[in-house]
Amino acid sequence: MKKNKLKFLFTLFLVGILLTTSVLAQDETELIKKAINTVWVLIASFLVFFMQAGFGMVEAGFIRAKNTANILMKNLLDFSMASLAYYLVGFGIMFGVGNLFMGKTGFLLNNLPAEMNGLPTLAFWLFQVCFAGAAATIVAGALAERLKFKAYILYSFLISAIIYPLVGHWIWGGGWLSQLGFLDFAGSTVVHAVGGSAAFIGAYLLGPRIGKYSKDGKAKAILGHNLPLAALGTLILWFGWFGFNPGSTLSAMDPGLIAKVAVTTNLAAAAGAILAMSVTWIKFGKPDFGMTMNGALAGLVAITAGCAFVSPLSAIIIGMLAGIIVVYGVIAMDKIHVDDPVGAIAVHGMCGIFGTLAVGFFHETQGLFFGAGATLLKIQALGTFSVVIFVIASMFVVFKLIDKIVGLRVSREDELKGVDISEHGAESYADFPISASTN
Repeated sequence: MKKNKLKFLFTLFLVGILLTTSVLAQDETELIKKAINTVWVLIASFLVFFMQAGFGMVEAGFIRAKNTANILMKNLLDFSMASLAYYLVGFGIMFGVGNLFMGKTGFLLNNLPAEMNGLPTLAFWLFQVCFAGAAATIVAGALAERLKFKAYILYSFLISAIIYPLVGHWIWGGGWLSQLGFLDFAGSTVVHAVGGSAAFIGAYLLGPRIGKYSKDGKAKAILGHNLPLAALGTLILWFGWFGFNPGSTLSAMDPGLIAKVAVTTNLAAAAGAILAMSVTWIKFGKPDFGMTMNGALAGLVAITAGCAFVSPLSAIIIGMLAGIIVVYGVIAMDKIHVDDPVGAIAVHGMCGIFGTLAVGFFHETQGLFFGAGATLLKIQALGTFSVVIFVIASMFVVFKLIDKIVGLRVSREDELKGVDISEHGAESYADFPISASTN
């Protein structure tokens, strides 16, 4: 009996050790998975943050030398203002507990769970604030060379604190569009259509640059001062998009999905560049470099909503169509005298809308072209056009209020002199004489 009892106790002891080891191994495995996911999302965050440099280079290259410091200053302050605004209230509105319209908790990152979407909440916040900064900075280029710096700072804070987070809550924070089944994997609508719509109403209210349109209404080219800088910015943005889209998986545990998103993203960008080049070559007799760069960006914007849901071939088609849309979109803005020096409205607004609608056509299981009917397409159309109308209406109010408080536009004298001097007392190229009448 004693031996049996000892055997039983020994067996129980071994079973206890095995169970404890198993539990510890499971806990350790989960901890490793969480660590890998966190590192992956943080690296993606850093790539998306670096896109701010890309935006700055593109915008600086496409405008005149006398306004370069001003546009770069706006890009720098953009992310600074967005970070504070999103910390104070934006993240809470977007991801806090609330209703179908907005979140009502999580302001100043208080009263939030330790983890969100399987990540430490602070890691998730960092990834999301980089998206908020990207949405805000889209407007800088469209309003370049004539918007007051004070006005821009106020705009940047308000869109990051309220407008962008509200849309984000509707789609990514459990809001009403999310409940309907609206799909926007990485932000064709949440980021790009929001930024593009704000750019459109801002440029419309601000009016065109001096000398942009002749007396008979024809658009006159105001050439950017540094195409190599714009090219560098385009490539930085393309590079950063590999954090923007694949990072939106929010997990490194599905390498197949990450690879698919990276491939569809790249193919759409390449197709957009080639089609924009081809269209300008046919239409104007020469392949336009600026339009080709915007074609690549247009493809990136358009694929952002569906990069996880469409095939590589569909991504090429989406990118090709975006490359065509951006060329004619820029032409259309000139026809209605909405002066956008960098083409942000066409790239981000029009192609953001198109890319979101394209999910309804090309989704591999729910798309119209794949035999699933038009249900998803209708939801996509309702969602993206609701967002566009909301952003245009709300930003109209925001810009009007800013105009009342500090004014939107610099004086004619300051615009001719260049806003680098008038707004910042600095010159980007101090060793080179810059003529206000020609530059």
